[in-house]
Amino acid sequence: MTISRALLDRAAHLRDVPGILDALRSSDEVEVIVVREGRARVAGGALVTTSPSDVGEAQWALLGRRASGTPLLLAVTDPPSRSIDAAPAETWLSLRETGGMLDELNTEILVEAIALAGWLRDARFCPTCGLSMQVRQSGWSRWCADCDREHFPRTDPAVIVAVESEDGERLLLGANAQWKGRMYSCFAGFVEAGESLETTVHREIEEEAGVRLTDVRYISSQAWPYPRSLMLGFRATAGSDRNARPDGEEIVDVRWFTRDEIGSALAGDGPVGLPGSASIARALIVDWYEERTHAVPSERIESK
Repeated sequence: MTISRALLDRAAHLRDVPGILDALRSSDEVEVIVVREGRARVAGGALVTTSPSDVGEAQWALLGRRASGTPLLLAVTDPPSRSIDAAPAETWLSLRETGGMLDELNTEILVEAIALAGWLRDARFCPTCGLSMQVRQSGWSRWCADCDREHFPRTDPAVIVAVESEDGERLLLGANAQWKGRMYSCFAGFVEAGESLETTVHREIEEEAGVRLTDVRYISSQAWPYPRSLMLGFRATAGSDRNARPDGEEIVDVRWFTRDEIGSALAGDGPVGLPGSASIARALIVDWYEERTHAVPSERIESK
């Protein structure tokens, strides 16, 4: 599995430059990613950018700079704009809906844009006193004049775990109640107060699947802006295959899958559906499948 690496220069040193956003919005040498209700425009397998003058009313932030030095801005807008909705071939897509159509750079930009847009939209008021806060650092912080406190975008750590059998030949997946049995995936959960990542892994798997683990290994991570998660991917080994059972609330079914069954599901031939290719869940499943098989599926997933 390929570990994520930064491809976009976030240009954090520019965020505190006085008037930087106003200056960039007045420039013709700037690209803008527009995010509306958690979606951005995609066409031809790439994010669609526009110029600042085409956006209209929006909340603005500096995303960074391309390798060429071109600044990239975020514009968070709710109402449709005739100028940015003009091209019929372009579609507004969420990260989930893009699947694997975007390359690493475009995926990184989209994740950053959706995550920051969500925070700018939702964190307008001070959590201490309730007053409206001022945007600072080119969209990367908010300041409360009454409390004199500065607030930053939150990231909530969560673990996601691919559980294999003792012999390594079967993979345990669960069906979330929200999916109504249509899809099986790795087990996941948020880190609770005072927990280490390893403690969370053990707790979540025992709670959701009734399985105790004998081995836990960190694999990779993925930022997931729904709403503001950092998914930390692990592989783990179950101490016993016989005790697996769903919690009956969040997880309605758990099932051990053979390598052949996983290969068939990755190819889209059943017996169950698997997570989309934009997710680290699928990357963990593909990583396990390819480890001991020569029959590599048609897709190769990278951790975004």
